[in-house]
Amino acid sequence: QVQLVESGGGSVQSGGSLSLSCVGSGFTFSAYTMNWYRQAPGKEREFVASIDWFSMVLNYADSVKGRFTISRDNAKYTLYLQMNSLKPEDTAQYYCNTNVKATEYWGQGTQVSVSE
Repeated sequence: QVQLVESGGGSVQSGGSLSLSCVGSGFTFSAYTMNWYRQAPGKEREFVASIDWFSMVLNYADSVKGRFTISRDNAKYTLYLQMNSLKPEDTAQYYCNTNVKATEYWGQGTQVSVSE
C-alpha cells in the first residue's frame, strides 16, 4: 500500500532554516507529482509546493516563494522541502501528498514551529 512518511520538523527562531523529508513506498515514486501541504491550528490545509515526476515543473504558494525549495530524489523515493528565512506564520503541521490512480495519499505530518 502507498505510504508517505515525513520527518525533519522542529522548532526554530524566526529567520532560521529547516529541511523536511518524505519517504514514499508502495508505488512507483518516480512516476508521480509530489506535493507539500501545511495546516496551521484553526486553519484549513493549504498548498505549499509541488514538483512533477521529472523535477521540471515546480510550483510554490506565493507565501513561500523565494524562501522554500522543493526537490526530489527518485532513486531514494524521497521528497524534500528546504525552508529558509522561516517566519512565525510558517508554523504548521507539514504534510507530504500524492495522487496515485485517482486516490489521494497523505503522510502523518511533521510539525514546524517558528518563534519570534
